[in-house]
Amino acid sequence: MSKIEVNEVDKQTGSTLTIGGSGTTVQLGSGASQSGFGRTGTVNWQTTIKTGDFTAVSGEGYFVDTTSAEIDVTLPASPSAGDIVAVSDYAKTSETNNIIIARNSSNIEGSASDLTITNNGIAMTLVYADATKGWKVVYAGAESDKSPVPDFISATGGNTETTCGNFKIHTFTGPGTFTVNKAGNSQGSNTVSYLVVAGGGGGGDGRGGGGGAGGYREGLGLNDSYTGSPLRAATGVPVTATSFPIVVGAGGAGSTSPDCDGASGNNSSFSTITAAAGGKGGAVNSSNSVKQGGPGGSGGGAGGTFGGPTAQPGGTGNTPPVSPPQGNNGGDGITNGPPQTPGGDSHGATGGGAGGAGSPATGHPAPGSGGVGVSTSITGSSVSYAGGGGGASDNGATGGSPCGTGGDGQTSGSPAKNGTTNRGGGGGGVKVNVDGGSGGSGIVVIRYKFQ
Repeated sequence: MSKIEVNEVDKQTGSTLTIGGSGTTVQLGSGASQSGFGRTGTVNWQTTIKTGDFTAVSGEGYFVDTTSAEIDVTLPASPSAGDIVAVSDYAKTSETNNIIIARNSSNIEGSASDLTITNNGIAMTLVYADATKGWKVVYAGAESDKSPVPDFISATGGNTETTCGNFKIHTFTGPGTFTVNKAGNSQGSNTVSYLVVAGGGGGGDGRGGGGGAGGYREGLGLNDSYTGSPLRAATGVPVTATSFPIVVGAGGAGSTSPDCDGASGNNSSFSTITAAAGGKGGAVNSSNSVKQGGPGGSGGGAGGTFGGPTAQPGGTGNTPPVSPPQGNNGGDGITNGPPQTPGGDSHGATGGGAGGAGSPATGHPAPGSGGVGVSTSITGSSVSYAGGGGGASDNGATGGSPCGTGGDGQTSGSPAKNGTTNRGGGGGGVKVNVDGGSGGSGIVVIRYKFQ
């Protein structure tokens, strides 16, 4: 074999330099490397078929056989620009058992989500561009485009987990943890719908006002659809693969002492969403010391008067303010005539609800119903939440509708009714010497597309 040693080979004329003749293979010597030609987008295909999870190496392509089970292909850690990996669905079974391209802390097409191959027979090449876009899909087989295929959230948690078609629903009736194991992507799901309702306020004792409903927060996640309330926000909460603590607020206690106001409820929360506690219901004593309704998600109703001139306002709803608003004001007290004259002994105002304000206190007849709640089908069926508590009266004002989520007010003969458990309704106020109703506890519901 003859050998030519030169430092440079160049063309003699023209603009083309030809190396090797027709049918000739040109190869680099063992241990040699090339430069200046640039990456052509090709890889060295490995001849050992992959039948289990593995970590890819830059510059290599793999035939992946998912006949028996899903396979995770983990991309190289700490990649450099120009790194390249390719995979091919060897047995055309990735529709049944997916190929998961695990991002290994780098983005894929600008998303911090794994990429899932769900179509049979796909061959896909990925090249690392930079930290912003991460791995770019530069080639995909005819059955797929160059965007990541849909990937969906996978999570656990809640007192109950149910499915509704393609959607999974996690319901928390008490504190817990929502754990996201896989964040999905924008083609499938990577934000969740949510319902967060706080605990309602307790009703007052002594011409007592009804408690305000717990704050009501609702939002629509990506690629979700259901019949929501008028207060539903247009966007949901984005999630990552982490754990989210869930707080479900208890209802505030109704007054257990004559002539005292109730207690405010407690906040509920998930991620960046906090629903404010329902405001307490006010009261009045024989000295005409009147308590106003407490502020909160919805405000509590003010106490009535015992024939004197003092009146107090209902509690302010949507406190602190959010958009859409999480509730409404409680009803105001009134100024009435001297004691024991007709109409001089007034009733308590009703608590505000998520869908409407409370009614003001009256002399006779009794005040109207508590502020109405709102309905949503986020759980798969229509359920009402966050009605205001009824005020004290001779006959007992009813709690906020629909479905009476707020407790009814009562006369002096029996305790006022509580708000419904896990609906966030306010407790009813009571006329005198018996207990006010306690607010209903809150709830947190999380819903997302899982397939």
